[in-house]
Amino acid sequence: MPRPGNPGARLYPSAETLVARAKLGATSVGFAVADAETGEMLEGMNPELPLPPASVAKALTALYGMERLGADHRFATRLVATGPVEAGVLKGDLVLVGSGDPTLDTDRLAELASQLKASGISKVEGDFLTWDAALPNLHSIDPGQPDQVGYNPAVSGLNLNFNRVHFEWRKSGSGWNVAMDARSANRRPDVRVSRMEIVRRKYPIYTYEDAGDIDRWTVASGALGTDGARWLPVRKPTAYTAEVFQILAGSLGITLPAARLSAALPTGQELARVESEDLREVVRGMLKYSTNLTAEAVGLAASAAAGPRPDTLTASAGRMCDWVGSEIGGAASVAPALGSAMGSVGTGSLVAGEPGPTSATTGPALIDHSGLGGDSRISAQDMVRALVTLGPRHDLEPLLKSIRMKDTKGRPIANYPVKILAKTGTLNFVSGLAGYAVQPDGRRLAFATFVADVPRREALTRAQRERPDGMSSWVARARRLQLQLIDRWSGVYSA
Repeated sequence: MPRPGNPGARLYPSAETLVARAKLGATSVGFAVADAETGEMLEGMNPELPLPPASVAKALTALYGMERLGADHRFATRLVATGPVEAGVLKGDLVLVGSGDPTLDTDRLAELASQLKASGISKVEGDFLTWDAALPNLHSIDPGQPDQVGYNPAVSGLNLNFNRVHFEWRKSGSGWNVAMDARSANRRPDVRVSRMEIVRRKYPIYTYEDAGDIDRWTVASGALGTDGARWLPVRKPTAYTAEVFQILAGSLGITLPAARLSAALPTGQELARVESEDLREVVRGMLKYSTNLTAEAVGLAASAAAGPRPDTLTASAGRMCDWVGSEIGGAASVAPALGSAMGSVGTGSLVAGEPGPTSATTGPALIDHSGLGGDSRISAQDMVRALVTLGPRHDLEPLLKSIRMKDTKGRPIANYPVKILAKTGTLNFVSGLAGYAVQPDGRRLAFATFVADVPRREALTRAQRERPDGMSSWVARARRLQLQLIDRWSGVYSA
């Protein structure tokens, strides 16, 4: 509904019209928009309908991490000696100790090896140990994803290169040469903890087997073509990190035995340390590139900081949801400023075939911190409450990605007067967008839009989830609708 007295509002199509034009079929659409300063809710469609947030959930994780860990928190990866160092010889064990750093890469691991060399150690008489219990060891983020997708890696207290390995193939005569390496900007050491075998077949393209100490992959020869590369997930991140460090130390003349996992955190002298950027910069990167591992590591570390350490993503996400719910007041105790105008568009269905008005939500119900799990749910109303209530506390707005307004043909509009800072989210037949729209007159709107065709998503087999038919066109229509709604709100609710 246009704001009374705003003559420009009549130039903008209604929300119902925009949803109908999107031709999203039986898709559910839920949105809410509020004045970001006062919390006055301006407009909503199915605002209380719980829908999958996809990667929009990472905005909540960023807030949760900064609340529990502090914006200046840094993840440290250390080398600890359990015995004395005599004449360059460590008379004890060398322990690689992780704190869950999701941004550790091969270059920074090489810096750790260089510090070890600079400490004067040339030989280790004891064992090479690893300790990764700062975070739980999880085989994957979402078990329902295809084996080969790099955005669904394992999680550990020792992570490397976002727990991905680089698979590369080059045509050679009638076959191919393959490589599995832990590449970063300046280094690409080959690894054996992840191994690839080419098999003469057409389908399936990839298979994965947990072969004890290694990740065993096969790839169909019929899918390789000539040359190519892709990232594959690592399922044994602690062993992966240890192997790469062993290679890097060996290149400096320090020979280490095969790593063994230590159940308890050994005590001793710290020999070397590398750290991540401060958490504010870590989450800035997470929100920009939507890195799932970063979200899970930050969320798990934030939960562990409040103790005790959670053993599953669901348990940790539950703690985050409890925190969000307590801070925004939950659906049952809506602040007057947040609830006064929610009926302006309506709480029922605006798409033929959808159910009628929904009951109030009970707060976010997320199963992980990245939004990768399709069973997570949050309403647009609760997301907007979080943006209004929690966003300013940790200055979330400048951490969000700048979103370009586009015309009807998908081309960016130059000099569009509204600044949009938001987090996107995409799963199979799920699209979300939430953040802030800053008007030329300075008024700031907080908004959240969730679009989902849950039945269509749930009908997909596990193998279909990497590139399902019809997904790209559906997402394009959903994203166009989200931008059209922002354009409407910016015109109707300008100061």
